[in-house]
Amino acid sequence: MILSIQKIRVIQSLCLTTLLTACGRQDNLSDLQVFVDEVKGRPAARVEPVPVFVPYEGFIYSAASQRSPFDKPLTIIDGISQELTLNVQPDFDRQQEFLENQSLSELKMVGMLFRQQTYEALVEDGFGEIHRVRVGSYLGQNYGRVEAINETQTSIREIVPSGNGGWVQRPQTLTLQ
Repeated sequence: MILSIQKIRVIQSLCLTTLLTACGRQDNLSDLQVFVDEVKGRPAARVEPVPVFVPYEGFIYSAASQRSPFDKPLTIIDGISQELTLNVQPDFDRQQEFLENQSLSELKMVGMLFRQQTYEALVEDGFGEIHRVRVGSYLGQNYGRVEAINETQTSIREIVPSGNGGWVQRPQTLTLQ
């Protein structure tokens, strides 16, 4: 069996060599030589120089931990802030919901449902998944609680640090997009 495979390979090699030899040499290549000489005789085309690029300088954004410039600033009068923050405090013992892992700016209201005489908002998270949210649900990183839902928006009450050791409530809305 091995001998026959070797014979087949030898025969294939001889056939291939014969074909290459038969097709490889032709004496009538004068028209090809004329064309090559004509192309070499043409003037070379002008190539534009490569443009000089300014090197990219990276930028490090160092204000990520500060207040977003798109949020309204908290204006708290010292005398009133003490009264407001006495009873306001997040519930640290409750189980966190999935949408509390993302900031409110990453969430979008994309629809609403009206079932059993109550509204439910459809909120898209930063990963493109849609979640149902009811009144009383929590979302956002600042202990946001859904207060009301209607056809066009979801009203949320966040609890944020007041800056003097207390907490203050801040209203927010997610508008239907």
